[in-house]
Amino acid sequence: MSDIATYEPRLKTRYREEIRARLKEKFGYANEMQIPRLDKVVINMGVGEAAQDSKKIQGALADLLMISGQKPVATAAKTSIAGFKLREEQLIGAKVTLRKDRMYEVLDRLVTVALPRVRDFRGLNGKSFDGRGNYAMGLKEHIVFPEINYDKVEKIRGMDIIVCTTANTNEEAKALLAEFDFPFTN
Repeated sequence: MSDIATYEPRLKTRYREEIRARLKEKFGYANEMQIPRLDKVVINMGVGEAAQDSKKIQGALADLLMISGQKPVATAAKTSIAGFKLREEQLIGAKVTLRKDRMYEVLDRLVTVALPRVRDFRGLNGKSFDGRGNYAMGLKEHIVFPEINYDKVEKIRGMDIIVCTTANTNEEAKALLAEFDFPFTN
């Protein structure tokens, strides 16, 4: 056995020690497994200009790697669209799916560092749930994350962040994310 203490993300510890009990009391769950938890976080970055210059996708992949700490995958077009000069299987975006500890780390940085750095930020829309307990939000600038060096960025890109939970309803998912200090406006 090692004497080195194992590291656990701050939000994961808070969920285990505080949030589970509050959710169980609020919704009156009979079974521990009914309590909603975070399942995964998907970060997606569309790179439309990659249709003309295939090197543009490398910058998006590098930025997503810096933000997530995990290697992203390039996404390809499913169909050809002549109006956009887009061919089938052409790389047009990047995404990364985070689970377990990395998911908690990225959410912690998102809520405590990145969202307060967004210009004219007034809170997150509390109605962006899909009916099955998943929350989707968009950022117009990926440079709000502290890992991104502004001087080395070739182009500021937007990104979508989808937080998937095991909650069955929007109300349960919103309560879970509010416990993680997501700044909802309504």
